[in-house]
Amino acid sequence: MASSLEQTLLFLLAAVVGVVACRLARLPPILGYLAVGVLIGPNALALSGNPTGVAYLAEFGIVFLMFVIGLEFNLPKLRSMRKLVFGLGSSQVILTMLAAVAGNALLAWALALAGRSWGLGWQSAVALGGALAMSSTAIVGKLMADRLELESEHGRRVMGVLLFQDLAVVPLLVLIPALGSSPEALLRELAIAFLKAAVLLTLLLVGGQRIMRWWLTLVVRRKSEELFILNLLLVTLGLAWLTELAGLSLALGAFVAGMLIAETEYKHQVETDIRPFHDVLLGLFFITVGMKLDAPAVLQQWPLVLALTALPVFFKFALITALARLFGAGPGVAMRTGLYLAQAGEFGFVLLTLATARHLLPEALQTPVLASMVLSMLATPFLFMYSNRIVMRLSTSDWLLQSVAMTTIARRAINTEAHVIICGFGRSGQNLARLLEHEKIAYIALDLDPDRVRQAAAAGQSVVFGDAARLQSLAAAGLARANAVVVSYHDTPSALKVLHLVRTHAPTVPVIVRTLDDSDIERLRGAGATEVVPEAIEGSLMLASHALALVGVPMRRVLRLVQAQRDARYGLLRGYFHGADDDTPDELQHARLLSVTLPPTSASLKGTLGEQGLPAGGVTVVSLRRASGAVVEPDDAMRLATGDTLVLSGLPGPLALAEEKLLQSS
Repeated sequence: MASSLEQTLLFLLAAVVGVVACRLARLPPILGYLAVGVLIGPNALALSGNPTGVAYLAEFGIVFLMFVIGLEFNLPKLRSMRKLVFGLGSSQVILTMLAAVAGNALLAWALALAGRSWGLGWQSAVALGGALAMSSTAIVGKLMADRLELESEHGRRVMGVLLFQDLAVVPLLVLIPALGSSPEALLRELAIAFLKAAVLLTLLLVGGQRIMRWWLTLVVRRKSEELFILNLLLVTLGLAWLTELAGLSLALGAFVAGMLIAETEYKHQVETDIRPFHDVLLGLFFITVGMKLDAPAVLQQWPLVLALTALPVFFKFALITALARLFGAGPGVAMRTGLYLAQAGEFGFVLLTLATARHLLPEALQTPVLASMVLSMLATPFLFMYSNRIVMRLSTSDWLLQSVAMTTIARRAINTEAHVIICGFGRSGQNLARLLEHEKIAYIALDLDPDRVRQAAAAGQSVVFGDAARLQSLAAAGLARANAVVVSYHDTPSALKVLHLVRTHAPTVPVIVRTLDDSDIERLRGAGATEVVPEAIEGSLMLASHALALVGVPMRRVLRLVQAQRDARYGLLRGYFHGADDDTPDELQHARLLSVTLPPTSASLKGTLGEQGLPAGGVTVVSLRRASGAVVEPDDAMRLATGDTLVLSGLPGPLALAEEKLLQSS
């Protein structure tokens, strides 16, 4: 028998291996937790021994999951999405549960005609329907964020349904334990359970917010991080214990604790502090779920497992697609919404565990149902991967709609040349667009937020709906004719996709990428970014300039210091490029920049950069852009090639001599 320490180390090692594997495969960590749980469980390698102690600890993962859901409970957000949440979302959950009850009754009737007993009551069907109605917020949210689909039309519908599913867990946590009562006492138990829940929630929510704000303010004034975190744990687990004492579930109390804190000004700090507990304990919960999977039993009952996997997935896909169409979505949008929500979810496991504890699910069905839910979640990344092919095959109108969207982009860009393609039209993209308009430089912006696109286009902005990480959108925006591409949002995976597409199909077009800090600079430059602008560094430079000015440093010196820092980081900012209005006597005494592109006839092509003797003439090579579009650091040993562009820095006279030397024919 393994000791408690050995079991804990095994679980931690399994969690690390699972998360690392999923990170490498760019999959949500939840899939790794489930997979390693199956692997180390008593029905596979049997490495875990008795997981009772860890399983008890893992229950707190659900407590913190419900706490985070309560923390994110947002009335303004609900109001803005009420049609999707309370229309589409509620219809999906209610109809799935009704279909489970109807299907159970139909199956019982068919077996009765054959002289066999089914033995699953309507109470069990309600509990099972509630579990199957759930989809995975963790998996779907992660995959949609990676694909930049959260603000798309189907993305908003998916998030609306997921939000209602999260809310629907609260009454189901009250309903399922009551369903486990005897048939005679069922109505009485249901009434008592909902009455207790209503009284407790009213008491907590009416006066609780005021008390919570007062208490947290008192704690914060002590200026102790340890005390603040201890109080978070005390409040969360204390309210969970209170609801359990009232005969309800631990998770319900945690949800209320999150709701109370969400109304205080400490919400964001709490989110940061509670996240490590939430992630680790929830990971342990999913490992214990995977451990419950009995592989030999699954193999013995594989037809039933496949049926329980396929039927709910196909049913949810068909139901959600039909409901999305009913609520005004186009065929393609409706199908994508259905595909993305067809799997089981983490709350399904919670409800299934609760139903099993109340003996609502026969032992013979527990393993097949659990296995079917795990398999549907493991299949989700593949549904996402092939969603476009599936939708295109099933809906010709979606192909037409995508063609219309590409045509709209192409029509806007068809007469545009030497323009800038702005990927993302948020604040940074809009500020860039204003500067380009001021300088009379053409641009076309691609954005995935339909509301923003509609409003900006109505205001006369050159913005269209399109995904910059797709080749069709970039090509329609005139990538081959563009002067530059700017990725204005900070999403490294998406920026890498854009860079790959540009380098593959338009290698000479420079790409400027925005990022949060300098952690991904080398990765982005290696992928072909001409320049990477770290937001944190630019913010720190502005912060430093204001601080220096306020403590008495002369403004001219402040500007010189900040410019020196930028010169050290951005090669193309070491000086400035000459313009028609720069020929004043004062400007002629300052260094400037000059770009020189080497023609096929240049004598410089026969030697290396160091052999050109430019430094001796008072000229510095700031950067070198290859004909392929890649920007490299200048090196004396580099051999020059046709189409290379050298960015030179120096005074006007030496620059003119250097240009003449570089362009001289052999």
